[in-house]
Amino acid sequence: MSIHYGSDGATGRISWIHSSRSDELLIASSLGQGIVQIRRVGQDVELVSRGKEYRAADAESLTERVLGWRLPLAGLPDWVQGRPDPGGVSEVQRDIHGRVVSLIQDGWKIEYQDFEGDRPSRMRLTRPNLEIRLIIDQWTS
Repeated sequence: MSIHYGSDGATGRISWIHSSRSDELLIASSLGQGIVQIRRVGQDVELVSRGKEYRAADAESLTERVLGWRLPLAGLPDWVQGRPDPGGVSEVQRDIHGRVVSLIQDGWKIEYQDFEGDRPSRMRLTRPNLEIRLIIDQWTS
């Protein structure tokens, strides 16, 4: 992943375990060292960074407060699958194969740049002053 926010930026890797009840993300530097751990259980979100724990009701406000950029954890489970979050209003553009190539939802623009079969393998998420690029290199079910 790469993140550009304001005049700052960073690159790294995300390891993410997702279920409908919880999420656990480890954001690591490009050298593989864990930097940030984010856990969601139900509606509660916890972020651990540099030995300190932070809590909030949603990941976007929590990551913005602690890291300086917003991680759209609420929509991301659907977006990485190449579909809009069914709980919100969206604008969707599809290619000739019916795959979503871009969508706008919850203040985010998501562009799908490459696919592995029907699943996205490269995507770009943007909002004012923030760009997150993801390369999905492994799925496990």
